[in-house]
Amino acid sequence: MYGMLLESVQHFIQLEYGEEVWLCILEAAGVKHTVFNTRQIYPDNLIRDLAKALAAYTCDTEDKVMQFFGRCFVRFFSNLGYDCTIKATGRYFCDFLQNVDNIHMQMRFTYPKMKSPSMYITHVDPHGVFLVYRSTRQGFTHYFMGQLFQIAKDLYKTTLDIRVLETSNNIPGSQNVMVKFRIDFDNRDYISKNTKLKAPMGAQLSPVPCTLLLRLFPFGVILNRNMCILGAGEKLMQAWGGSTSVLNKHVSELFKLRRPKGISFTWRNVMNLHSVMFELELIRSSESKSVVPESSVTTTNSPSTSSGLDRRGSQGTRSILFKGQMRYIEDIKGIIFLCSPLINNVDELRNMGLFFNDLNPHGLSREMVFRGLEHCGRLEMMFERAEQKSAELEINYDLLDRWKNKSDELLYSMIPQIVADRLRAGASPLSTCESFESITVLFCELCDFNYSTIEDAMDIVSSMNAVFSCFDSLMDKFNVYKVETVGRVYMAASGAPDKTEHHARNIADVSLQLITHVRSLKLPSGLDIQIRIGIHSGPAVAGVVGIKVPRYCFFGDTVNTASRMQTTSTPGKVHLSPDTKILLPEDRYHLEPRGTVWVKGKGNMETYWLYEKEQRPAMPSVKSSLVTEV
Repeated sequence: MYGMLLESVQHFIQLEYGEEVWLCILEAAGVKHTVFNTRQIYPDNLIRDLAKALAAYTCDTEDKVMQFFGRCFVRFFSNLGYDCTIKATGRYFCDFLQNVDNIHMQMRFTYPKMKSPSMYITHVDPHGVFLVYRSTRQGFTHYFMGQLFQIAKDLYKTTLDIRVLETSNNIPGSQNVMVKFRIDFDNRDYISKNTKLKAPMGAQLSPVPCTLLLRLFPFGVILNRNMCILGAGEKLMQAWGGSTSVLNKHVSELFKLRRPKGISFTWRNVMNLHSVMFELELIRSSESKSVVPESSVTTTNSPSTSSGLDRRGSQGTRSILFKGQMRYIEDIKGIIFLCSPLINNVDELRNMGLFFNDLNPHGLSREMVFRGLEHCGRLEMMFERAEQKSAELEINYDLLDRWKNKSDELLYSMIPQIVADRLRAGASPLSTCESFESITVLFCELCDFNYSTIEDAMDIVSSMNAVFSCFDSLMDKFNVYKVETVGRVYMAASGAPDKTEHHARNIADVSLQLITHVRSLKLPSGLDIQIRIGIHSGPAVAGVVGIKVPRYCFFGDTVNTASRMQTTSTPGKVHLSPDTKILLPEDRYHLEPRGTVWVKGKGNMETYWLYEKEQRPAMPSVKSSLVTEV
């Protein structure tokens, strides 16, 4: 559906319930849009979702809310001037009901993707009408009723009583729906007008033979109840081109119904839609196709493609599109199609095999070929180009959103999101520098992973990429920020820039997961590698460094000590400092003393191995008084 329908809902909910209620309804309906574009296409289910949300808020039924939405649409488009089009259809409400399809047909020039419903009257009496409503959308019956209520009230000063008599699907499993209504209203003036028109006025004219009508409309066709041809105009016979007579042939052998759309070409449908403009496409005889001039063949497409043409149909083909009205003639119990061919310009006239003297002798058919329709053709061409540009613009907008998401992902891989958002808001890089009282830093190194073990450089790159990609997937699960990778070393931290008191626990959990995942990881090189991890907790300073390639970096003694824990660790183990050990709950992990380790710049330190609670070291470890020097 077009955004104008949703705009009307938004406008009147905000007007009658307030902005806060509108935002709550959007959230309850799961609608991400806060503003709707008039000519943008939106899913049909949006308006029903909004109706459900508003019904829950107002404790009303969804059907009544859909009626309210229908009324809102009429009140909304009246402010845009579309009410003038409705008023011009006729003096009475019944005139409007008979011309709704014609209004929709004209609106397709402005809204070409509109999926409009169709309706026709099956019975008229002084107290109302029986109306049949057909639509490709389900769930809009009460929306349509709300529109009728408001149009009758505002434009025709009439009150309605609408009852649903029957609802059915034309095709099981499809979205098509047909509803039969009984609409009660004061229709006496309309009946009186029609009665006066049928009454004889003045002298009676002598009967007019059908041949005279067919001379006035040389492309006209007369049909009987079986939809067989009783008579045809001379120019239609010439345009068809067959050597045999078209009399008594079924109309489907000569014509293909183009408009109204979505109906079968039957007597009942034609009688019900007699007030609607019809468009028929002539199916040319195979004999006429065989005698097409060579110049015409080289500039036209195959007639088989005519079904996929645009509304005017004839551009670049020899098929002819006729537009006119179906009128019932009581004397012969038949229908006559009073029509004229749709022609854009002189070149198209020639390609059809027609001439100026073939066109209707009355009206402006010939002048319109020279002027009016040529201008209309140009407008349609401009419209098609504008629609194509609009489609390209939508694609570009989608690409823009896609690339924006990719750029955000790239930016967030270099800078934490909370810091990147501050920079986008206009903050200077220096303002992002911050001191943290306590964080935990992790260093992880790939062991036995060098050029002596892997000869192919591409294997090195692919293997390291597989390992570090595995690490990256674990960071967000434990609220850990990946700082950087330098060679074979992977650095991560928790507690900055998002502060948390569980930073030591987060790093401990992700460290144990890194050990587990690496053991089961299958590398392209086929090697089994191990990692060694070092952890330390303490104060640090962090901020954005660099202009061309900005990075979020950590500084301080905590970073250096964590690096020393990693270099003094052994493959397959997690080595942590006493400062981190104090922050870890003993009931959650198994901490085994390693012994005394001499750390450059720190001196001797009592360090620990970290295991899962149920995990035990592969080899019994004895607390040693040996000093490991780094």
